[in-house]
Amino acid sequence: MSKRLLPPASRHHAPSLPLALLLGLYFSGHASADDATPEQARLAAALRQLDSIERLVAQQAAQAQDERARYHFDYGRLAADLERVRGGIRDYLTPTRAQPRDPAELLGDYRQTAAALETQAEP
Repeated sequence: MSKRLLPPASRHHAPSLPLALLLGLYFSGHASADDATPEQARLAAALRQLDSIERLVAQQAAQAQDERARYHFDYGRLAADLERVRGGIRDYLTPTRAQPRDPAELLGDYRQTAAALETQAEP
């Protein structure tokens, strides 16, 4: 019995890419940042890592999606959450007011049904 491998473009690994990147950056940040590093330097490094993640997300979003798939990864929602995290870090690094603000909730659910994707594409 021979198994036919799908070409890389047909595999469904794209949704796991952002999660893998986030976990990798999380653990690499803890391994390289020692306690003597100032908090602002670590947060600035987190902003640079968010830039890298956003570039990868944009590349994945630009690729054609498999129309036969039942679910699609919602890259727009992930990008919005990444921007919200970036804004929170920037607000902390350069506070504009002394009073605490009410942070908005992250969206978090990145799976879309194919039907929902089609309704978004229609004008």
